[in-house]
Amino acid sequence: MRKSIRAALTLGAAAVLATVALTIARPASAASLVEVTNFGTNPTNLRMHLYVPDRVASPRPPILVAVHYCTGTGPAFFSGTQFASLADQYGFIVIYPSATRSGQCFDVSSPAALSHSGNSDPAGIVSMVRWVVANRNGDASRVYATGASSGGMMTNVLLATYPDVFKAGAAFMGVPHACFATTDGSSWNSQCANGQRIMTAQQWGDLVRSAYPGYTGARPRMQTWHGTADTTLQYPNFGEQIKQWTNVHGLSQTPSMTDTPQSGWTRTRYGGTGVQAPVEGISLQGVGHNLPLSGQAAMAIAFMGLNTSGPGPDPSSPSPSSPGTPSNPQPGGACSASVSLNQWTGGYVATVTVTAGSSTINGWTVSIPSASGITNAWNTTRNGTSFGNVSYNGRINAGQSIQFGFQGTGTGPSNSGNTCTAS
Repeated sequence: MRKSIRAALTLGAAAVLATVALTIARPASAASLVEVTNFGTNPTNLRMHLYVPDRVASPRPPILVAVHYCTGTGPAFFSGTQFASLADQYGFIVIYPSATRSGQCFDVSSPAALSHSGNSDPAGIVSMVRWVVANRNGDASRVYATGASSGGMMTNVLLATYPDVFKAGAAFMGVPHACFATTDGSSWNSQCANGQRIMTAQQWGDLVRSAYPGYTGARPRMQTWHGTADTTLQYPNFGEQIKQWTNVHGLSQTPSMTDTPQSGWTRTRYGGTGVQAPVEGISLQGVGHNLPLSGQAAMAIAFMGLNTSGPGPDPSSPSPSSPGTPSNPQPGGACSASVSLNQWTGGYVATVTVTAGSSTINGWTVSIPSASGITNAWNTTRNGTSFGNVSYNGRINAGQSIQFGFQGTGTGPSNSGNTCTAS
């Protein structure tokens, strides 16, 4: 039974990442994924891969740790998710750890992994962060974590065991910190995986607090995603994570806000109603063990605050008369839109960048008359070839940008004749 559940976990995560990899269009870039060795204390022989975009957001760029699923690798998570393309856009550094033990799952169950003073995978990952701070001038005050499946579990563990290192995290199809705890060396907890480890919010919160006794500083914010049809790390783990992190933050389990960002999604926020509330949960109706899907990474980045300051102008970017530059800015420079295409025979993915002009805007509508054969879209509402903001990306600070995307059949839209209207 344990092997079959682990196999399902692996296949579910790997299948969706393969699907996403086919639809992600990354901008052309000279930056590449590189392996770093001898990065410091590494008790479990993890490997470290690093992505530094061509242009970083500031002299001290923020850092994101992106943690893979079982049987995965850092390079596979790099290729199969949107985090590197978002790093290109917003100028943060991404660390991709790789587990090297049999099965390539991360240790989220041993006493050594669940303690701030432990000597398992979390200690090695924190060594990677400290290496980037020391050797790539990363901002130690802006360090974040995300991950899928085994990586989603590790996100919970990292935020619990190293609240002094991580500012926020986004866990896709994970479980609460210490839910997977074992003492028999098996590394697998069927009770937790099956959604049968149900405790009070206080009990869950105490497990986080006991991971670093005596810690009195700020606690990281947590965003968690889960599908209601997940039969691998079953759906009750979603609610248990919310219990845990609301208790850690001293919050009520009654949401401050509930909305529906997309059909079938229910988002709840606790302790605040803004994009960066202390705790946020997104429940996906009918979705199994197959996250993150296209577009969800951008919501995670917004929650962590990694989209609040982008890189400076690229000296090699096209001149104002060249294809690929923002088209049809509105009077006063309210907003502009540019389209980037990933085209193949019979289909395309279009990524649209919406940029605010000299003033902050609180909503936008983009018209792309040449868009055709559209089959799906993300991070936007759509009416034909007119696209509008959703609740979490309407506000764009002056000079900053957000992205939305859509996929279609046939030939993708041109970058002329498009308009952006601010509201």
